[in-house]
Amino acid sequence: MMSTDRSDLAAKFKPEIPHAARIWNYWMGGKDNFAADRAAGDAVAKVYPEIVQMAVQSRRFLTRAVRHLTAEAGISQFLDIGTGLPTMQNTHEVAQSIDPSARIVYVDNDPLVLVHARALLKNTSPEGTTAYVDGDYHDPERIVSEARKVLDFTKPIAVMFMGVLGYVEELRVMRSIIDRVVRTVPSGSYLVLWDGTATGEAVAEGSDKLAETGAVPYYLRSLEELTSCFEGLSLVGPGLAPISRWGLAGDEEAPFIDAYGGVARKP
Repeated sequence: MMSTDRSDLAAKFKPEIPHAARIWNYWMGGKDNFAADRAAGDAVAKVYPEIVQMAVQSRRFLTRAVRHLTAEAGISQFLDIGTGLPTMQNTHEVAQSIDPSARIVYVDNDPLVLVHARALLKNTSPEGTTAYVDGDYHDPERIVSEARKVLDFTKPIAVMFMGVLGYVEELRVMRSIIDRVVRTVPSGSYLVLWDGTATGEAVAEGSDKLAETGAVPYYLRSLEELTSCFEGLSLVGPGLAPISRWGLAGDEEAPFIDAYGGVARKP
């Protein structure tokens, strides 16, 4: 499931070009980034300082969603597509802390993520399984084929796209990627999805600044566009909501973030 061709990895490393996974790592306070990534991150944060908070809140959303699915919905299998660089409270850590037998498959095609994959492959419980697929979400069929080696596709699976589909320019392509994965999982499975939204002028300026740095552009979605990605599924909890507020108790407060997410069940 995991390539170890070091010469191939070396050829893919381009530290002089800002890369999404490394920029995100920088915003989250990580150390797995280069000067070009930090420069791009600073350029965005200068016009949209809330991007740093968005990075932090995205991890909290992941934690709450995975905890809900494991503890409340009984989900023990997760397909985390576009996982990015490992940080704290990764999907397998949250799920296996509740259900030690939980199985998690991470998917990414970034060479730096591949180098760190061994960290992801360390279970937090002897009963659980944590695996990694070197794959591109533009090829969902290959991802599913590889994931079948670890996950049981006759039982419910949580499919996760956490802030990664904004790099897909066309909405129809984004929806096709989601649909081609979700159609392979059985009834009772879930889709967990969040992305940046065109809900303010500053976030739009930040998106423009990111493209100017030479990084892969990030396309903000309208709330209607993001809602359409859950078509045919049943949104749970508060429905589509700012990621900073999804799953919070009624008396908890959180800042508004220009990023919305949801958790939806497949009938």
